[in-house]
Amino acid sequence: MKRILIAAAAIALAPLAAHAEGKLNIFNWGEYTNPELLKRFSETYDVEVAIDTYDSNETMLAKVQAGASGYDIVVPSDYMVAIMIEEGLLAQVEPNTMENFKNVKEGLVDLYFDPGRHYTVPWQVGNTGFAVNSKAYDGNINTWSILFDTPEALKGRINVLDDMTAVINAAARYLNIPRCTSDREQLRQISDLLVAAKPNWRSFSYDGLTLLSTGSVDVSMLWNGATYKARTEDVDSLVYAYPAEGLEGFVDNVAILKDAQNVDNAKLFMNFIMAPENAALISEFAKYESGIKGVDAYLPADFAAAPELNTPAGVTPEFVPPCSQEVTAMYNKIWTNLRR
Repeated sequence: MKRILIAAAAIALAPLAAHAEGKLNIFNWGEYTNPELLKRFSETYDVEVAIDTYDSNETMLAKVQAGASGYDIVVPSDYMVAIMIEEGLLAQVEPNTMENFKNVKEGLVDLYFDPGRHYTVPWQVGNTGFAVNSKAYDGNINTWSILFDTPEALKGRINVLDDMTAVINAAARYLNIPRCTSDREQLRQISDLLVAAKPNWRSFSYDGLTLLSTGSVDVSMLWNGATYKARTEDVDSLVYAYPAEGLEGFVDNVAILKDAQNVDNAKLFMNFIMAPENAALISEFAKYESGIKGVDAYLPADFAAAPELNTPAGVTPEFVPPCSQEVTAMYNKIWTNLRR
């Protein structure tokens, strides 16, 4: 996820053309859609575009599961794509046959959640780690020990995401335990580590950027693109960590709902964002990689050089499929105990 989170809002963009050729209703993460992208699409195809926003994959899923959402397009993260396909909520529109699909980077075509890309195309690609205010701490930050064996200078100055899976999987990486393990002893080790680390944390929140910018914390679990955006627009002393133990990768994806009313326009939008000049508008605004070849020619030079977007050698973000129901139930027990 995703990603800078804000409260849900609605924005309507009417095309400049006198007569719109239909509509397109988009449901996307907050602060994740460049208005210029929607304006360009609207003017190109004479389509009236409306957008609502959400703050988590689960919020979006609940809205879609309720039925008659009125949306054509959603932007689920990788694990949520797998869930939505399993529940029959997404339309199999074969974007891999679209004209601009040739621009999708090869490494993003055959991922676990939609191998071959029969349902989705990439929107933005990133990873989940943490950011540190270098004015408060100048030691080695490229290790999850910052969160789980916290240096004295940072105790009480850490925010972790209010995200069960991200936090538990980070602990598993630190302990070199496989993700989604069902081994009871390994799960106990994870739980013990989290409980012992919690007194050194200040908060559980998705709004780490605000906490960092106000000086409430000096460390926050965060996403690489969000850190890049914050460093260049707000807190120039932020440094993004790439833990040697590894970190979680994610792909947010454009998908068309099974009950979409404007399928043809939704397909046009899918193809549209796979053109590098249009994908660049998304990245320029959201500050993540696009997953589309050729975008650098349309982006500022400092974008490609941003340290937050250049994973060091030897660190490979891991795409983690959803855990089984059995393991998820055990994760829930660990999380409930931790959040008491």
